[in-house]
Amino acid sequence: MNLDFSDEQKQLRDQVRRFLAEKCSPAAVRKILEGPSAYDRDLYMGLAELGVLGAAIPEEYGGVGLGDLELCVIAEELGRVIAPVPVASSIYLASEFLLMSGSETQKSYWLPKLSSGEAIGTFALNEGQGRMTPEKIEARVESGRITGAKVPVADGSFADFAVVAARDDSDEVSLYIVTLDSEGVSREVLESIDPTRDQARITFDGAQAELLGGKGDGWHIASVVMDRAAILLAFEQLGGADRAMEMARDYALERIAFGRQIGSFQAIKHMLADMYVSATLARSNCYYGAWALVSGAAERPVAAATARVSATTAFQQCSKNNIQVHGGMGFTWAFDCHLYYRRSNALSLALGGLSTWESLLIERMSAGNAESAA
Repeated sequence: MNLDFSDEQKQLRDQVRRFLAEKCSPAAVRKILEGPSAYDRDLYMGLAELGVLGAAIPEEYGGVGLGDLELCVIAEELGRVIAPVPVASSIYLASEFLLMSGSETQKSYWLPKLSSGEAIGTFALNEGQGRMTPEKIEARVESGRITGAKVPVADGSFADFAVVAARDDSDEVSLYIVTLDSEGVSREVLESIDPTRDQARITFDGAQAELLGGKGDGWHIASVVMDRAAILLAFEQLGGADRAMEMARDYALERIAFGRQIGSFQAIKHMLADMYVSATLARSNCYYGAWALVSGAAERPVAAATARVSATTAFQQCSKNNIQVHGGMGFTWAFDCHLYYRRSNALSLALGGLSTWESLLIERMSAGNAESAA
């Protein structure tokens, strides 16, 4: 495997980085963190106008028709600035569910709205704490009406629709599209460590539900889409880890203590070196995931779990050590270190926590080894 981004993809990265540098400063992130808005609507619409939201959506459905590698490039840049926008929920997940299993009518209706930013989607799977399995799903659809509760749902307080995993009349797990402003749907905003990444409880009480994909195929489809989303989220985490490391490095070169740059002290050197090693390992595994994503390789499930585990670890380590390098000032509200620490913890729980992906990695590698030995 030898992956590198093309010149065109690097140009896309530079274009997105320039746009975000202008539109998504730390002050803009703080405005969402401290204000009443759940996300930056102006930034989100700007990304839509730039073609970011429709990057991997085919042109026939209102998108740009690029591909998954371009989406990886975009995800890394969004992660660098910890953008307060629902791209993960709406683009990595909702649009992928539609592209993979939606009917022509469903694609024609929802995908142009997702690409333009007119509609925001999300995925409602979890029903409480712990690793989610098919056996834990209790939400149920009978006669086209869904009952049950999903918690937490990312960006659930303001999303226009959700792809919901629920049991059908055969007691199998299927997927359904539910419009969230319809009768029989109630939402409750949840407190979280990162208010720029909305979390909600959504309760369904006889709301209209439209089947997405084949009956009984829900868990299989969800597993495939979540693996794809895990790779994209890993790129977001990689971008955040890199930026946190840069912040620590820059401060270590600027801060003078005892007449010397603190970056010359051995303890700081070792901390920065550990951050660099962790971020570099994550980059290698993210590139492996990107290769598996676009090539359709059989090891994509392993690559997804590997990228997810390494990127989660790197972002948490780099954001935490960034605070330590900044010393006492790093713990204050005035410095931006806590913004990255918040996001690192929020993303570590997305699509299942670190322990979930570590378990999946072990299971998938063990299964692969067993097949090879057979």
